[in-house]
Amino acid sequence: MSPLRVVLVDDQHLIRTGLRAVFDRAPDIDIVGEVGDGASAVDVVRAEQPDVVLMDVRMPGVDGIEATRRILADPRLARVQVVMLTTFDDDEYLFEAIRAGAAGFLLKDTTPEALREAVRTVAGGDALLSPAVTRRVLAAAAHAPVRDTARLAGLTDRERDVLAQVGGGLTNAEIGAVLHLSPDTARTYVSRLLTKLDARDRAQLVVIAYETGLVRPGERQHSSGT
Repeated sequence: MSPLRVVLVDDQHLIRTGLRAVFDRAPDIDIVGEVGDGASAVDVVRAEQPDVVLMDVRMPGVDGIEATRRILADPRLARVQVVMLTTFDDDEYLFEAIRAGAAGFLLKDTTPEALREAVRTVAGGDALLSPAVTRRVLAAAAHAPVRDTARLAGLTDRERDVLAQVGGGLTNAEIGAVLHLSPDTARTYVSRLLTKLDARDRAQLVVIAYETGLVRPGERQHSSGT
């Protein structure tokens, strides 16, 4: 199996050097590019077409969110997964980054092994929202205006149940336990939701659940019983 191809984007050379050192210890991951600004990131990603981009949020010129938006708007880069590198003081950017299509977030103090595993996770098609970051994303979502409620019109009651659990940050196995479904059945429902709601990944389903008002911070999730 070919190694996963990763591009590093951060305006601090020292951080890029540290990240490269982390992945040098992983034979299944190759760093195929590293740049210090968002505009260059877009060019490198188009040239290399990596599996995963680790993208800093705050950079001069084109920031990480705009670079992510440009990358994921390119049909040729549909398979690329972008993970934002963030610190706790970047809260105001998190919600917007998911809306731009980011597959998830990593704090810059993430352990080396967790960082390597995160790359493998998003490359496999799963969203990456750690509990600490998820709390901040949901806090940001709480202040976003409720809109697009019509997007839920085509969903069955059970699909709404599943979307609510996804919005609460539950895994497929946890959704299955709550709604009395097998993990495979829960996964099938999530796949249907991605298609019906035209969502790129699970992270965007979280945003949709909050933007439509289906889920609100602090609200206890439950099944409709259908």
